[in-house]
Amino acid sequence: MSKLVPMDTLSQLLRDVCPRGASFRRTTVSPPWSRQFETGAPLTLLAIAQGAARLSPADGAPADLRAGTVVLALGTQRYALGDAGGDGSAEVLTGTFTAEGSLCDRILGGLPPLLVVRTDAVTHLLELVTAELAEERPGRQAILDHLLGLLLVTALRDWLARPESDAPPWYHAQHDPVTGVALRLMHADPAHPWSVGELARRAAVSRATFARRFADLVGEPPMAYLTCWRICLAADLLEHTDDTVNAIARRVGYTDADALSVAFKRVRGIRPVEHRAAQRRATSLPATATIP
Repeated sequence: MSKLVPMDTLSQLLRDVCPRGASFRRTTVSPPWSRQFETGAPLTLLAIAQGAARLSPADGAPADLRAGTVVLALGTQRYALGDAGGDGSAEVLTGTFTAEGSLCDRILGGLPPLLVVRTDAVTHLLELVTAELAEERPGRQAILDHLLGLLLVTALRDWLARPESDAPPWYHAQHDPVTGVALRLMHADPAHPWSVGELARRAAVSRATFARRFADLVGEPPMAYLTCWRICLAADLLEHTDDTVNAIARRVGYTDADALSVAFKRVRGIRPVEHRAAQRRATSLPATATIP
């Protein structure tokens, strides 16, 4: 009998980061060269496919990049990319991604504006992307969408796993033998009427020990985290489904639409129906992001 593998927290949060129909550009440059970038998309990927380059952010120290390096720029960014002082040409890839939904906002909102990643996995995926871009073949866009999505998630995962990374507190807390148990339980079944006492029992520690450990590692009490997680899920369902507010309320752990509305407004400042209407208006507008 096959066993269903539960979706981990990071997978849940990244499921709406999408490269569908991603606009991607490959540029070959020779020294001396310099390009100014100003991103307007929620997430921009820049990669050095061949050669080397120097990244100069508007705020921060320059960084030398070599082939196989991926840079993720979050939100509106200004930075320059130029030659690294060598005499060879460089091949640069740039692309933008959509980042739709409240789930991915929970992770992207907690990351620094620029992430630089170079690992064996990222380099290998970048080689596959470059090979696909090199020739026009049927199904090219579909292949690129899958490869770029995999490249993006791999780069984010590898960066988050670094001990020195400024990852959101929940990311490191999920590996803790006590707090990690509670996070998995809350994420797997948010509709369950969890309490601090039950979560402590499931984690095999006292109530006081559990509450203190959770708050120390995650940065907020267990029930406050659970409320934010439920509201995040509710917001995502409001954005991506036509389910009634009542149905969504029950799916995320509230008795009815009124109970969800009270909690939603306390956390986000607006009612669920207002959030849904605002998101529908936003997604109906034409995209304006461009790639240099």
